[in-house]
Amino acid sequence: MWQPTASLQNLAQRAEVLCKIRHFFAERHILEVETPLLSGATNPDPNLDSLSLSLARNTAHAKTYYLQTSPEFAMKRLLAAGSGPIYQICKAFRDGEHGRLHNPEFTLLEWYRPNFTLEELMTEVDALFAWLFSFQKAKRITYADLFQEFLEINPHTADLATLEALARSHNRDAFHHLTLNDKDDWLQLLMTHFIEPFLGFVTPVFVYGYPASQAALAAISKSTPEVAERFEIYMNGIEIGNAFFELTDPASQRRRFEENTQKRQQLKKPVLPFDEHFLQALEHGLPTCSGIAIGLDRLMMVKTGAKTIGEVMAFHIEHA
Repeated sequence: MWQPTASLQNLAQRAEVLCKIRHFFAERHILEVETPLLSGATNPDPNLDSLSLSLARNTAHAKTYYLQTSPEFAMKRLLAAGSGPIYQICKAFRDGEHGRLHNPEFTLLEWYRPNFTLEELMTEVDALFAWLFSFQKAKRITYADLFQEFLEINPHTADLATLEALARSHNRDAFHHLTLNDKDDWLQLLMTHFIEPFLGFVTPVFVYGYPASQAALAAISKSTPEVAERFEIYMNGIEIGNAFFELTDPASQRRRFEENTQKRQQLKKPVLPFDEHFLQALEHGLPTCSGIAIGLDRLMMVKTGAKTIGEVMAFHIEHA
């Protein structure tokens, strides 16, 4: 159990990729930054579970800190302070994430481009992948067109009963006893089981135009209100990255935090404190920008042909 879970060859390729990533951003004059892994607040998204610890300044006053699920809030504070374009390669932590594609501790490449549209960010991602792997330009397809192509439904107009029936018709045994009361949960199930495994084997695939209900921290399209300004990247049947045209309105962001809190309460998950520093930064003024987070470990799986995430990490959680 003492030995690394990744081969030395894979670790050498990982080091080479990290070097090339830094060269790519240096050539574009994008500043590398570091932000804290520990914070007094964290993302209240009900789909994310943060790891926490208590730090005692003295025996009478202990404070809970959270290991960050991503550096997003802190990086946006830098953007609001006038940093200009920035990127970061860092560790992130999510409780309960374990499996072939998951590890509670993982590495993110995250960057933000002021005054970039999502289309411009897609073009830059294409350039990065060409630099790292000599990939061809990614295919671009809307979320709605993807569901129409694979499942012959419109995901924006289909109701919960239709989505549930569709999932059961494709795999009755697996979903016979499954109870989901949220339309987005059924959409996510259909996406992960019947669409995602077939994406990105010839070229990477950018999927954009997600439902507004899946906006997370993305802005809502002004021309198409049912759609969020968001795209995801798929390679070899794996989701590699998630990008937003960022929400900049502090009132809307606080309202989303409140909605997240209500959902967490319904799921009987811990209620988390809002990141008031982040909200204050939005009130000060976040520049119009697009941002993306890419799972570096999953990217290395594509690079090396690894079947599990542990094969591209020096030590998987079971060996840590």
